[in-house]
Amino acid sequence: MTEAKALIRPDRGEPAIAIHLVSKDGFEAFAKGLSAGQRASLAAQKFEGGGYQFAIIPDGDSWFVISGVANPESLSAWCLAKLAEELPEGVYRLANGEAGPAMFGWITAQHRFTRYKSEDKAQGPRVLLTAQVGQIDGYVAEAQAELLVRDLVNAPPEDMGPAALEAEFEKLAKAHKAELTVVRGDALEQDYPMVHAVGRAAARHHAPRLMHLVWGDPTHPVLAVVGKGVCFDSGGLDIKPPSGMRLMKKDMGGAAHAIALVGLVMEARLKVRLHVLVPAVENAIAGNAFRPGDILRTRKGLTVEIDNTDAEGRLILGDALTRASEESPDLIVDFATLTGAARVALGPDLPALMARRDETAEAFLAAGKAHDDPAWRLPLHDAYREYLASDVADMANSAANPFAGASVAGLFLDRFVGEGLDWVHFDTFAWTPAPKPGRARGGRGLGLRAAWHAIRSRYGA
Repeated sequence: MTEAKALIRPDRGEPAIAIHLVSKDGFEAFAKGLSAGQRASLAAQKFEGGGYQFAIIPDGDSWFVISGVANPESLSAWCLAKLAEELPEGVYRLANGEAGPAMFGWITAQHRFTRYKSEDKAQGPRVLLTAQVGQIDGYVAEAQAELLVRDLVNAPPEDMGPAALEAEFEKLAKAHKAELTVVRGDALEQDYPMVHAVGRAAARHHAPRLMHLVWGDPTHPVLAVVGKGVCFDSGGLDIKPPSGMRLMKKDMGGAAHAIALVGLVMEARLKVRLHVLVPAVENAIAGNAFRPGDILRTRKGLTVEIDNTDAEGRLILGDALTRASEESPDLIVDFATLTGAARVALGPDLPALMARRDETAEAFLAAGKAHDDPAWRLPLHDAYREYLASDVADMANSAANPFAGASVAGLFLDRFVGEGLDWVHFDTFAWTPAPKPGRARGGRGLGLRAAWHAIRSRYGA
């Protein structure tokens, strides 16, 4: 895979193949300026100016590209992605206008997860030239963060267990001179009892742990980022059916989002004191697995009755959110592949966003809309707290009814976030089930760019 930074280059006037962008409404006028032979070529390729359509047109001894977009004056992240996937290897430039946000999709479209392929048949790079030199680094950084999420999520669970996530944190800490603490063993059982309980049935080489990375000036406002790191979820003793278990390698997608996001934060040197907490476990089945009916103690001191061992992500996040709250953060952001209910409600493309403060939710939603990473807000409706009531403990981990599953999970997490703190929760899918231009089937960042741009706007560089 060619490095992302090699796919976008400053335009210094070198030879390049032209890409002409047209809308469906503007196609007829554009075609009038072509020769009869070129119009015949367009007709043969059945080009009509529709979105993601493109045609290669002969031009003497050379050729150019014409591509349909909704509005050539305002490109989205994905407008050029089909071209980046399918054009021949070479160097290109837009004949009219600049790529802007489409630089992101130009990069992500060329990414392939080939770690386990015996033969990589991908063609050579398609390089895009741009005069927007000052924007290149930003889009490249965002694309690299997105591709990191994809690679982490796509890796098989045997190779992306808790130890592998720890190794990712070690690389991150070394690259940015951050402090990394890893809690495991007896200390984990004592200080993060729910993390330990969920992960204790895993094989020794997948033993549970909690990673805590700290970076930045202690005088700056504290930004806490928490990610769910369930590296594989069997469902525990409430075992999932095979259809539900097949993609559970992606249940560490929240951790992948957290790692990618804080990499962007540190690279940009935002004025924050960063605390990153990722509990990493495998929810496995063994004689020492936690059981339905068990009552777990928590770092916060609450007790939780287990109604369903497949509602484990909220348990490990509860201890991590408690620890994050102890830093009195200005903002907590968490990512988790938390509920199937969110996917039923919103489908695979829209992460559910929950927040305590309307103004914070609006800032994150606006950032997502502006950067082609939309989310949809779901409520933290107080009346639904009763669904988590337990006769024998302070609360249950799973609702006794099928209603409002995503919001009820969010309300569970809310019990572990410090009183009055500003908190945003992303219930993300972290996966593309059907390929789209720039978005291959497999792991995907959903909510990553929304969070990044909202945080960058809030704290500045």
